[in-house]
Amino acid sequence: MIGVFDSGFGGLHVLRGIAKELPEYGYVYAGDSARAPYGPKSVEEVYEFTKQGVEFLFAHGATFVILACNTASSEALRKIQQEYLREGSAKKVLGVLIPFAEAAAARTRNKRVGVLATEGTVRSGSFPREITKVDDDIEVFQQACPGLVPLVEAGEQDSETAERLIREYLAPVVSHGVDTLVLGCTHYGLIQNNIRKALGEKNVQVISESEVVSKSLSDYLARHSDIERRLEKNVPNRFYSTGDIRRFERLGGIFFGGPIRAQRADFRI
Repeated sequence: MIGVFDSGFGGLHVLRGIAKELPEYGYVYAGDSARAPYGPKSVEEVYEFTKQGVEFLFAHGATFVILACNTASSEALRKIQQEYLREGSAKKVLGVLIPFAEAAAARTRNKRVGVLATEGTVRSGSFPREITKVDDDIEVFQQACPGLVPLVEAGEQDSETAERLIREYLAPVVSHGVDTLVLGCTHYGLIQNNIRKALGEKNVQVISESEVVSKSLSDYLARHSDIERRLEKNVPNRFYSTGDIRRFERLGGIFFGGPIRAQRADFRI
């Protein structure tokens, strides 16, 4: 199966886009909602928690794992990939930063890209690093948005508080004249319409994970027929959470766009 890991619920919105693009495959999802959010956590914690989640997914039928969490992709992916390469393992772990960087570089016209992300992702500098690898003429302007994830998970994304915070977080980025805005957190895909509304008449393209990752995965499988042939087809998706299962099913269903049934997971086993 195709494994998808996230720090909580947001990756289900990414999986929603993937499953729509590639409905024939089976997916196994693991969300570490008991320890979310990852944004404020140390690099060491993010790495350890992410590695536990990846190992859990491999143990539960994943052929390869996608880190939907931007913080995990920023602060843990490279080290985890290096460890598997060192062990000579056939296991693959993929991130979301490179597809994002390529999409942003392709779409910007004035070479000015904005990024809304968690504190951890901004701290890592991963988006500026990866985007400028594609095109070193691009300027990247980041903004940490620590207040958005709790609001989304509380179901208050359409509240006045959310509207105010979105405007506050957008203001410094938009002031730099960006024409492309990357939503660098899985949760932000659920409020992309709110963000577009806050942008108003400004001619700014908004890029979210759900659209970028699904296209990137489709291309990846087309290039790696050996991996594609090993994937199960027409099997039920499986969902796991380290946190409260009823809450995960309720909120997760909103992110996934339909009802889900989840099982409890303990990554530390």
